[in-house]
Amino acid sequence: MNNYNQPYSPGGFQVMPPAIKTIILINVAVFFLQYSPIGNILMYFGPLWPVASSGEYTFQIWQLISYMFMHGGLAHILFNMFALWLFGTEIANYWGTKEFTAYYFICGIGAALINLLTTIGSPYPTVGASGAIFGILLAFGMMFPDRYIFLYFLFPIKAKYFIAGYAAIELLMGINNAGMGSGSNIAHFAHLGGMVVGFAYIKFRQQGFSFSDWLDKTFPKKDERSGPKLYKKEREETNLQVSEEEIDAILDKISRQGYESLTEEEKKKLLKAGSK
Repeated sequence: MNNYNQPYSPGGFQVMPPAIKTIILINVAVFFLQYSPIGNILMYFGPLWPVASSGEYTFQIWQLISYMFMHGGLAHILFNMFALWLFGTEIANYWGTKEFTAYYFICGIGAALINLLTTIGSPYPTVGASGAIFGILLAFGMMFPDRYIFLYFLFPIKAKYFIAGYAAIELLMGINNAGMGSGSNIAHFAHLGGMVVGFAYIKFRQQGFSFSDWLDKTFPKKDERSGPKLYKKEREETNLQVSEEEIDAILDKISRQGYESLTEEEKKKLLKAGSK
């Protein structure tokens, strides 16, 4: 088991867990599509447009997810994907692919909902995986509170203080922008939303609730061991159960009449007894 007091170095069981690899690849693919001939179509359907926004761009339900895969520039996507890998790797290794993916989308959707509440009537859309990423940061701070993070790669600070400080800054910036009517292009309340929803989900998880477990129970996989073919095989094996008396009788028959005198069923019984 890892020592939580040691400096954080990403890796764990897999340096690039499947969930993180898939999320990064999708984000990169969508980013390139944004600058392709269909970029205008993506900008119409993909971003999270505010509720009651005017003009040709309006909020649609799928935008709660699609906005998470769009970014406003190269620095935006590089920072988000780097943070996803840096802080999400060990969480994904601990939780597994399904649970980590569920948490990521729960945080992203939660961030979108809170952002919608704080941007009603705004003419500006929201894009980026930052809400989900901030949920990942929160999870890392709760799971590994005493791990050291090197701020600007130079100054060591424990994860719990780093995350708490980041949350405080986002809250102050969000309140300041709302109070001054600032047109900031940073969705501070979306970041906080990802953290708040992530915190609530982790608390539920600590009480034994798991979204991936709920999915498994609600939509159980078909038992591969069941089915006509295997049932027939098990039935045949059951019918082939033989006693020592039957084996003795078969051996006596061989001694008297030879192996070729055995029926197919007697041969199967003898073979089964020999395999034991």
